Amino acid sequence: MAATKSSIVSLFLLGLLVIVMQSRVIECQMNTCSTSLTNLNVCAPFVVPGAPTASAECCAALQSIDHDCMCNTMRISAQIPSQCNLPPLSCAG
Repeated sequence: MAATKSSIVSLFLLGLLVIVMQSRVIECQMNTCSTSLTNLNVCAPFVVPGAPTASAECCAALQSIDHDCMCNTMRISAQIPSQCNLPPLSCAG
């Protein structure tokens, strides 16, 4: 009985450790993504109509972003209008 109780406690603690480690990995990924996106500030002059061609610095910042980070950011950005009770953005045309 004592061995079973000890095993259950050990499994619980192991599960708790896994959860804590996962949250740290996710937090680290979020910080890395956030930093990468902040580095894109150098691209701001190139995202308005009539802007010149992107600089080498902008291209390097864009190239350094993780694919999942960029895609998730675009998905989140696309949801903002509906969160503000606005129609979805349509760029067709």
